[in-house]
Amino acid sequence: MKAPEHLNSSGLRIEYAPGKGRGVYASRHIPMQSLIEISPVLLFSRGEYEEHGRHTLLDHYTFIWRDGRMALALGLGSLFNHSQYPNVSYTIDTATESIRYTTTRNIKPDEELCIFYGHKLWFEPVDAASRNDVDTIDDKDDGWGGLTCLGDNEEDNSALDKAFLAFRTDGNPYENIPDEELPFTRLRLTPEDEDEEDMHSIRKETAWVVDLPSPRLAATMLKWLKQSGLDTPSLAHLKRIRKLDEKMSMALILTREHPNPPIFPEDIELPSPYVVTVPKTAALTITSLKLKSSLWPTIYAPRKKFEPEPWSTGEVRWACEAMREVVKVARAAGQAGEAPIAAYVPVPYDEDARVATRMLEPLSAYDTRVSAVHPLRHCIINLVRAAGEQRASCASTDGTPSVSTLQGIPQIDIPTYSTDITPLSTHTEASRLSPPRSETPSAQSQSEVRNGAHYLLTSLTLFTTHEPCVMCSMALLHSRVKEVFYLFPMEKTGGCGSITCVPRLEGVNHRFAVNRWKLGREDASEWMDRTGLSIDEACDA
Repeated sequence: MKAPEHLNSSGLRIEYAPGKGRGVYASRHIPMQSLIEISPVLLFSRGEYEEHGRHTLLDHYTFIWRDGRMALALGLGSLFNHSQYPNVSYTIDTATESIRYTTTRNIKPDEELCIFYGHKLWFEPVDAASRNDVDTIDDKDDGWGGLTCLGDNEEDNSALDKAFLAFRTDGNPYENIPDEELPFTRLRLTPEDEDEEDMHSIRKETAWVVDLPSPRLAATMLKWLKQSGLDTPSLAHLKRIRKLDEKMSMALILTREHPNPPIFPEDIELPSPYVVTVPKTAALTITSLKLKSSLWPTIYAPRKKFEPEPWSTGEVRWACEAMREVVKVARAAGQAGEAPIAAYVPVPYDEDARVATRMLEPLSAYDTRVSAVHPLRHCIINLVRAAGEQRASCASTDGTPSVSTLQGIPQIDIPTYSTDITPLSTHTEASRLSPPRSETPSAQSQSEVRNGAHYLLTSLTLFTTHEPCVMCSMALLHSRVKEVFYLFPMEKTGGCGSITCVPRLEGVNHRFAVNRWKLGREDASEWMDRTGLSIDEACDA
């Protein structure tokens, strides 16, 4: 069957793709970050869809619009096929009710232009076997997982495919991968997850204690502690009273909270308080309970020890693709004269997380300290700001703001993505943008906003090239990010495991998981130099 002619100025044509049907192809060379298509969207009511649309071929081409209506992409928007290695991204323009399609890399003549539908596909991707092509680039193990073949002027992304898609990403997407085979190492964050099976490993601190001459004074002292404000929750993991033979003692308050000895009321005759060593946390095991109780009677709070969530093959592929993307952004930033540091938040892998966070478009940012001449324009600060702008724009009825660019790289001062459209249905040629889902709420309720359901990076995953500095780590903590992945540790400035680990600090009101990507060697400076991602080791990323 002959494909229809398509008149346009973007160098696109329609052809029949083997195993896919109609598809969009390049008729000439198209540079990276080129706007190649603006597809208007035809909207119709949910009732019309339920009564008519879903019983027709339209069911394969419709999306759920933000207000509950159904959307049909016109123009070439319904002809972009799926690829495991997409070369086109898309954004939503709510002001004009259209979808904008942009190339993510240089496109060769006669190359098909594809987008990524999502991870939970309802069909077998035609290019699923293309990973074998990636594997044949260089079968020799260079100790870097193929990373050494990356060059500064490499336009072809096959080397990145080799670097980040060479792990266990094929096979059953729901099969769990053993921890030792994951492409990253998980840092153990919370001290509570560490073993305390011997006296040396038990974390301790000191507290003020007083001996009670009579058991009847216990109730009087408890009442006085509450009235005096010394009854703080910091001793909740300890029992207040200790009995040794005929002697009864009461724990009053930690010395770090009250450095000076507490002064008792004159009508209560008690000996002077003294300092004792007590456990810092509750006991998780019987062994630690015995050890801790030898210092002071401790609460037994058994729970599972540190058991990280398993990762499936599909999730690992999602993470590899995200890390591959953030390297591309960082390299482009470096070529544009900025520091080659970037951050990227992909659409959540899990469908429930996508619906809960309403994060249906990825966000990326890069370091702009050079062009902005501003010491705080770190890539993560820029990304957090973009996330805030995106949340605000999604909650308003105003039009989408315009996007400025720097040599093809989106700027971060305003959001570059919107979250107003989600696909509804199934089929190879036209169900796009992300996997189908049953329902998307029509509006963001005020209660959800107040409860923080869509606050900045809540429940989202961030990928970055360099370990975040302390400032950025605190920004991530404040943003309620779920987890962070980084390629390169920054031993002199890193706040996620190097000079400190911010989510592990005592007293923080949120903790996020930290994961370091495996590069095959402890020193990644050689790879950083090869790819143009090298920065001064004293630089705070």
